Amino acid sequence: MSAGMRSGALVEGEWVRLTDPKGRKHNLKLEAGAQFSTKKGQLNHDDMIGHPEGIVIESSMGAAYQVFRPLLFEYVVSMPRGAAIIYPKDAAQIVTMADIYPGARVVEAGAGSGSLTSYLLRAIGPEGTLGSYEIREEFAENVRRNVEQVAGTDVPGWTLTVGDVKEAITETEIDRLILDMVDPWSCIPLAVERLVPGGIICAYVATTTQLSLFVESIREDGGFTEPHAWETLERNWHLEGLSVRPDHKMNGHTAFLVTARRMAPGQQSLEKSRRPAPGAYGPDYKGPRPFGSEVQEES
Repeated sequence: MSAGMRSGALVEGEWVRLTDPKGRKHNLKLEAGAQFSTKKGQLNHDDMIGHPEGIVIESSMGAAYQVFRPLLFEYVVSMPRGAAIIYPKDAAQIVTMADIYPGARVVEAGAGSGSLTSYLLRAIGPEGTLGSYEIREEFAENVRRNVEQVAGTDVPGWTLTVGDVKEAITETEIDRLILDMVDPWSCIPLAVERLVPGGIICAYVATTTQLSLFVESIREDGGFTEPHAWETLERNWHLEGLSVRPDHKMNGHTAFLVTARRMAPGQQSLEKSRRPAPGAYGPDYKGPRPFGSEVQEES
């Protein structure tokens, strides 16, 4: 298991995160008798194995390094990647806004590199279930390796399936459906069939075109509440004496998130009372149209 999941002395086989006085970081897997090379000299793994985290060790050239187990958000941003990861700021939003709770029955389609999978497993706990579906086998193997670093090799309630979720899904009743894929709107019929009343569908999409198509498809189906869409921006602050200001760089747009809740069978959601903005459903718009937004023929 990786950091945050284990206490006590550091042992061979687990990951540690080294930080120097300038804030430069290195992640390494502990191996008895091994050395790690830096520009400031060699670091002996044996100087860490058997010691608690939070120690300071010195390299062969006298450079100091702090040693800690990586926190989950630190591990996922540096984990080996096959596909792109869902960054911590978005994973936190999914866990919170999709209300992932202990014991939940969750399905994710598009496991990426295992970043969100790791957060979901922590959130559902040992009583929950998580079915992860990934189309590409090489990506799925990378997911398995990365998750094992976080949760170990025996994870109760987790299954990882190579295949299209629309064809390979085995779960019959699910509480949460998380979609990290190019065309999440194609899974709306699946959500209609498998999500329990009150269940949540959540899509993670990169572009405004995907966002629009998914939202309008949800509305057209009518069996879900009005979709809620947002993005999360993250900005750190520089803190030094009286020089307290925002950092010059920030984590800006990564993706949009959309959630909606499943209505009871046979129930239609209340249409949002709104007047479409001028041009919102013009001749270039290719999706479903709300009543009263038909394109006018030119005379």
